[in-house]
Amino acid sequence: MIEDERGRIDYQESGAGPTIVLVPGSCSTGAAWRPVVAQWNDSFRCVTTSLLGYSATAERRTAEDADISHEAEIVEAVIRRTGCPVHLVGHSFGGLTALAVALRNAVAPRNQLQILSLTIAEAPAPEILRHAGEGAHYRAFHDMTDSYFAAFRAGETAAIERMIDFFGGAGTFASWPQRVCDYAVETTPVNILDWASAYGFRLRPDLLGNVTIPSLVLWGEASHPAARRANALIGGYLPNASTLATPGAAHFMIASHAGDVAGAITRHVVSTEKLADVARHADLAN
Repeated sequence: MIEDERGRIDYQESGAGPTIVLVPGSCSTGAAWRPVVAQWNDSFRCVTTSLLGYSATAERRTAEDADISHEAEIVEAVIRRTGCPVHLVGHSFGGLTALAVALRNAVAPRNQLQILSLTIAEAPAPEILRHAGEGAHYRAFHDMTDSYFAAFRAGETAAIERMIDFFGGAGTFASWPQRVCDYAVETTPVNILDWASAYGFRLRPDLLGNVTIPSLVLWGEASHPAARRANALIGGYLPNASTLATPGAAHFMIASHAGDVAGAITRHVVSTEKLADVARHADLAN
């Protein structure tokens, strides 16, 4: 746990080796990464946290101020706590937050963190669609959130099912264990703030051009077309990025396709570590 003056921040770590900071999505905690972490058999130092309002991480946002910078600040605190260069990985809203951290780091050199690489696993990024002129896909996101928010205001207990099934496919929410469904329902007001943060994050192609660290953007082959397109655009606009559609997977790939996700991250981290070693040796030679 990090005792920050603005509230506690979840912090857990395990394993040894290159440090990977793993940021989960909405309605979740750092425990969501366990299936992926288990694939690595302690070959990496894995640091996990939870986003604002989830688990023990204190909420900082309000309906009037849900700027994604508040999320970025807690991830930055986690990175500083590690005390070393890190590979930053985020899933879903955690992926959007990781992108915000990388972007802030790129444009504010006085506050630079040591981020060796970035991995985004299907970030919910409607604003990149809007700025890229992808009107139909942008409306798909907006229609979903309008319906979801209206249902919640009308008192529909499981209104969040609409959002979960948009990403995972029809029946996804109903297939989850009851405790997972209950947590999603309990944290619905937090998730609504997450969407305010997402729509307020004015992602533009020119901004993404500032993020030059080696990046990997993942999405599920079976995910919603709007989510696939948003992440393909992010991968295309990041100047040093590779992309990968995970076969057979949908949005919740870190649970359903943990081996595939772990393998992709491993390859990305290892290749980046090799590049860093080459650069260090070149510096020493000079």
